[in-house]
Amino acid sequence: MTTASQPRDPMIHEPSCRSFQNIMETVGRRWTSAILLAGQRGARRFGEYRLSVPGISDRLLAQRLKELEAEGLMVRTVIPTTPVQVRYELSPDGEELMRLLQPLVEWGHRRATAAAS
Repeated sequence: MTTASQPRDPMIHEPSCRSFQNIMETVGRRWTSAILLAGQRGARRFGEYRLSVPGISDRLLAQRLKELEAEGLMVRTVIPTTPVQVRYELSPDGEELMRLLQPLVEWGHRRATAAAS
């Protein structure tokens, strides 16, 4: 058992650090967190994401959606209608990530509020 005054194990688990760094870099890319939040709030079609993330270009939105799909955080579904419909939604991992990020968001709000005081 460690206490606040006792140092923790100084050994760093390299694979865990790499995994953590990779997800933080993914989430930290410009527009990515806004896209994930839009998905969490119900955006499904490309145009809904574009409206939910003001200022993002179509090209960059398409690129970020592909990246998030490749990371397993978004699911892309093609509906074979005329015209073809494409829907994007958070995967179970994407939903879990958003839940896990919420305490970090709250921490950031507290820091910003304290700095403004």
